[in-house]
Amino acid sequence: MRRFRILAIAALFALGAGTVTAQSGSARRLSRTELENKIRGGWAGQMIGVSYGAPTEFVSNRRIIRWPITWKPENVTNSIKQDDLYVEMTFAEVLDKEGLDATTEQFGEMFKNSKYMLWHANASARRLLNRGIKAPWSGHPKFNAHADDIDFQIESDFIGLMTPGLPQVANGFADRVGRVMNYGDGLYGGMFFSGMYAAAFFETDPRKVVEAGLASIPADSKYGKVIRDVLDWSAGEPDWRKTWRKVTDKWDRDDACPDGALNEFNIDAKLNGAFVALGLLYGGGDFSKTLEVATRSGQDSDCNPSSAAGILGVMIGYNAIPDEWKSGIPAIADTKFDYTNYTFNEIIASTVARALKVVEHAGGQVSASEIVVPFQAPKPPVLEQWDVDAPTASLLSYGGAWTWSDGWEERPAGMGRAKWTTQPGAQATLQFSGTGVVIRGEYDDQGGKADVVLDGQPAGTIDASDVFNVDDSYYWFVTGLKPGAHTVQIKMQSANGKASGTLGIEGAIAYGK
Repeated sequence: MRRFRILAIAALFALGAGTVTAQSGSARRLSRTELENKIRGGWAGQMIGVSYGAPTEFVSNRRIIRWPITWKPENVTNSIKQDDLYVEMTFAEVLDKEGLDATTEQFGEMFKNSKYMLWHANASARRLLNRGIKAPWSGHPKFNAHADDIDFQIESDFIGLMTPGLPQVANGFADRVGRVMNYGDGLYGGMFFSGMYAAAFFETDPRKVVEAGLASIPADSKYGKVIRDVLDWSAGEPDWRKTWRKVTDKWDRDDACPDGALNEFNIDAKLNGAFVALGLLYGGGDFSKTLEVATRSGQDSDCNPSSAAGILGVMIGYNAIPDEWKSGIPAIADTKFDYTNYTFNEIIASTVARALKVVEHAGGQVSASEIVVPFQAPKPPVLEQWDVDAPTASLLSYGGAWTWSDGWEERPAGMGRAKWTTQPGAQATLQFSGTGVVIRGEYDDQGGKADVVLDGQPAGTIDASDVFNVDDSYYWFVTGLKPGAHTVQIKMQSANGKASGTLGIEGAIAYGK
């Protein structure tokens, strides 16, 4: 029914399997002082970027932000509370505790038990992990309807920061971490970013950095094609706004995310990755201009400048970041980021220590004064893509696509209204045409269970019970169906003749050719 390709590339990249072989090219040297300066610049850039863009996040979708964006150095305090920072530190802590050979399951276990609020692919992954679906399946589109979303992309910076000049090693870490919540293009977003970070330690030309990141992912992936377009279109166009328009017209469409489907909100990894590339390419190495372009491109406009400024922060180093942007950091340098055991100074020390181990493990040399990094060219993984068609229709619960048995009542809900029931055996039937569908609904502490039948065959179970600090709104989904008419029946389960809990169906999103 579903067409997916499970590809085992982890073994190729796993550090625990042995040293990654250096390829032809000269080893590169970096003083220990400059290594620390660049890592400090990368973390500082993330903090500044996310704080600068925070007031604009998803405020301007498919539109360039044209109003003034103000900045005061003390605004960087906002970064202490940002998920762009503290989520990736969860995975950094796994490596600090378990070592460089930490497995996908170990990353998933700490993520499952984290206490912060999560959305989209992250939220779906935590829900799945808490229900016994282990990583990497928690990020696979067999179970996770947000597999192409931005989540891992904005959490991958820590990988590039600890793999200086080692893009293949970066891909190995990304493959293990990213599959906790993403797959395909969602995974490639993290590989693209960490590949740019890895290149940034030894490269001063933003275009070459973006090209190096692109070389770390399959060129035939949708993600690879987006970035190729950005590179080609920007090469002969001095006005970033015109390139932004081409990117938006071609790629800001058909978002499969259940929350972005059929509206202007787009949290797709590849589109937002394109805006990061725009910032770097048109910023030209200027910190302020890089922030401006990445932020004013809109959509996820705090995450995007965070990563763009982080990559540039590695290229130029902390010392070269203008004081107008970084002067607020010393005041919070010893303040713990929310939900973490790290301060700014501590995450830098942790990252430097891991980077030294990574370089040695990759066949490099580490002395008291410098590191020697073996040459390593980017190498993309084997292509994998989620086979999902474009969203075609929103089928709200109060529309004609649904029929309801006795036992349902209409009440307000997230999409406006929903049909609710607590009656054992209450049944809802959806008729739709296409190749896939997402059933949207409300989760609750008293959420019940329902059986799902697709075209007359058992197709799984809806569990509407809530999971701690998870904000998500889909019950069940399927893609890769034969084009045409399909029927989904949802029947409330009972326990000893009593209702299993509550069920609140908001509607569905249909997908098709």
